[in-house]
Formats: sequence, structure tokens, C-alpha cells
Amino acid sequence: MENLLPCIDKLVETGKRCGGESRLMIAFAFEEETMKKGGKRFEIACYKNKVMSWRSGAEKDLDEVLQTNTVFVNVSKGQVAKKEDLSSAFGTDDLTEICKQILAKGELQVSDKERQSQLEQMFRDIATIVAEKCVNPETKRPYTVNLIERAMKDIHFSVKANKSTKQQALEVIKQLKESIQIQRAHMRLRFNLPAKDGKRLKEKLKPLIKTVENEEFDDQLEMVCLIDPGCFRDIDELIRCETKGKGTLEVLSLKDVEEGDEKLE
Repeated sequence: MENLLPCIDKLVETGKRCGGESRLMIAFAFEEETMKKGGKRFEIACYKNKVMSWRSGAEKDLDEVLQTNTVFVNVSKGQVAKKEDLSSAFGTDDLTEICKQILAKGELQVSDKERQSQLEQMFRDIATIVAEKCVNPETKRPYTVNLIERAMKDIHFSVKANKSTKQQALEVIKQLKESIQIQRAHMRLRFNLPAKDGKRLKEKLKPLIKTVENEEFDDQLEMVCLIDPGCFRDIDELIRCETKGKGTLEVLSLKDVEEGDEKLE
């Protein structure tokens, strides 16, 4: 266990045979906050094309991310971290738990060119998510990805490699509201509530609804409305709990937009 260099060489060679760069084992390094005061550096060997999937929650199997759950002080030299150093740094000697901490907080070790390429792709992915989720509130038309990219550059948005594109897209939307007219596209819902719960629930739902498009009250309350997507979970939970499962909620459209060409501006 003191020197795994022959094993590392074999893993790298295997990576090359399995498809080149995208499957190469790489070092994922974690530096303690006390590193500048003499703290130690720890690395794990993992597949770079799985790291972001793990961080976003798309990948749940740790074995698909790691080449080995061994923790190193230097992966390329096969130098394994000492058990006492791990316990001191992480408060545990459980290698699986330590690997999870490193995956969550570490920095991916890649070349400058590769890192720049990764950040550019993430920038494009973030702009795509924003374009898919948002509209101009006046025209109800979606923005193009190119326009969102230009707007992101105008506000000098900086991509963070260790955060998911979805999280950063939500941050972008908030920041873009200062420079362009933009908002999350509304969802269109229809819900039916038992008559005895209708009036009471309607009052509780009002703060969560943007626009009521249609409302009928007979033996039950039927309502078609537009909501902010962020309120969907609260509405769903409210209806299920307050009606004890007797109320129904139906998503009519995920994105309320006007038909026609995209607004280019």
C-alpha cells in the first residue's frame, strides 16, 4: 500500500484504451483550510466525466465515480495518505466518507486549456437552462441562448466549477433581472378541490398564484391558474394535506409562452 505507482500506471493505460481523455483517471485534490499554515494535501483518483454528475446528484453510485477509494497525498506517484493524517484532517478514518468530502469540496486537477474548455461549456449550459426556463414578462416570449450568453457577459458572470449548472442558472436569473426584463416562465395548473374545502383553501392558495385564468364552483372548486414554478411544491403539498388526498392537481403546461418566433432583441 505504500506505493501504488504500478497500479496507477495500469489504470491510466486502461483509461486510454477505454476512450482516451474522457475516461482517464485524474486526481481530484482537496486542500485543508489550514494548508497555508502547514496543512496537508489529499487526493483521490476518479473519472472526471462522472464528477459533475455526482455533484449534481445525477450519479448516485460512488463506485462509478472513483477508481479506488484509497486516499493519496500524490496520486501520480502512488503515495498513499497516512491513516493518522486522515483522522486528524477529516475527523474520521472512514475512506468512503472522506472520499465524499473530497468530492464535495475539492478542486478538479486539470490542465489550464482543459479547465477553460470546461468553464466555457458550463457557461453555455447555464445560458441554455436560463433560456429554457425564462421569458420576457412583457412579450411572454423566450430569449435565445445567444442573447442570454451576451447578457451574462455584460454582468461579468463568473462560472464556478464546483457548483452545478442548475444552481448557477438560478443565480444568473436573479442577477439578470437588474439588466434585462426576465422572469421564470409561469406553469399552468388545474386543480379540483372538494366543495367543503374550496373556499378555505382558495384563501391559502391566493399568495401562491400569479393569475387565475378560469374558476368554476359547483359541487367542487375547479381552477386554472398560472404560478411561479418555485411555488409548485408548496401548492402540491397544501392541496394533498388539506384535502387528505381528495383534491387533485394537474400540470397543464410547464412553460406559459406566446407562440411564434423567439424574441431576439
